[in-house]
Amino acid sequence: MISSLVRTRTRAVALSAVPVVALLVTAAFAPLPFVVAQPGTTADVLGEHNGEPVISIEGAPVRKTSGELRMTTILATGPSTDIGVGDLVDSWFRTDRTVLPKEAVYPSGKSDQQIEKINRKSMEESQNDAAKAALGYLGEDPAKVKVSLELEDIGGPSAGLLFSLGIVDKLDGDGAGGDLTGGRTVAGTGTISPDGEVGPVGGVSLKTQAAKRDGATVFLVPEDECSDAVAERPDGLRLVPVATLKGAVDALRALAKGERVPAC
Repeated sequence: MISSLVRTRTRAVALSAVPVVALLVTAAFAPLPFVVAQPGTTADVLGEHNGEPVISIEGAPVRKTSGELRMTTILATGPSTDIGVGDLVDSWFRTDRTVLPKEAVYPSGKSDQQIEKINRKSMEESQNDAAKAALGYLGEDPAKVKVSLELEDIGGPSAGLLFSLGIVDKLDGDGAGGDLTGGRTVAGTGTISPDGEVGPVGGVSLKTQAAKRDGATVFLVPEDECSDAVAERPDGLRLVPVATLKGAVDALRALAKGERVPAC
C-alpha cells in the first residue's frame, strides 16, 4: 500500500513537471521586451567625421584647437531584434553589456524607419540647442554667427553638451587663447538646453568604457548620473560632474591650469 502510494505520487510529480519544462523551453526561445546595449563609437567634435568638419562656423574668427572633445554613444540591439533568455543571462554577467527595457530605448509601437526618423530629428534639435547655448554663453549674436554641425549617422540628443563645448573652444577657448581641453582627450555626454542646462541621458557606464577605449582621460558626467558612472568607472578615467555649460567650461579651464575640480 505504501509502495503503491509512493509510485502514484512519483508519477504525479513527473507529470506535473512537464508543463513547467515546456514553459521554460518556450521562454528560452521566446523574444523578450529588452535590448542589449554595449559601448558604441565616439567622435571628436573638434575634428572631422566622414571627411567633413563636425563644427563649421561663419561670421566670427575661429581659432585652431588641440586636444579632443569626444562625444560618446552606446550601441543597442535594434527595436525589431528578438532578445532571448540566453542573451540576457550572458549580458548580466558582463560589465561591457547592459540589459535595458525596450521602451526605455525605443518609442513603443514604432517601426525601425520611424524610430530612425525620430532619432535624426532629436539629433537636429540637439544641435540647434547646442549652438544657441554656446552662442548665448559667449554673448555672440546668432543672427551674425552661423554654426553648422555635421554628424548625420549618429542619432539622439546626448551629444548636446559636447557640441556646445566644441563651439566655445573654437570661438573662445579658455578666454585667453588657450584650449579648453588643455591638450587632453576629453569625453562626455549630456543633453543641453538653449539656456545651457545639462541633462541626463542614460547608458553612462557604457559610454565611459567607450571613452577610455578611445583615449580619454577625463569624462564629463551629467551631475544626476554620477553614481551610475562611478559604478563601472574604468581605471585612469577622471569623472567630472557638470550641471550647466558654464560649469563644464569652468571645470575644463581649471583642469587645464592644474587646479582642483569637482569629482563624482
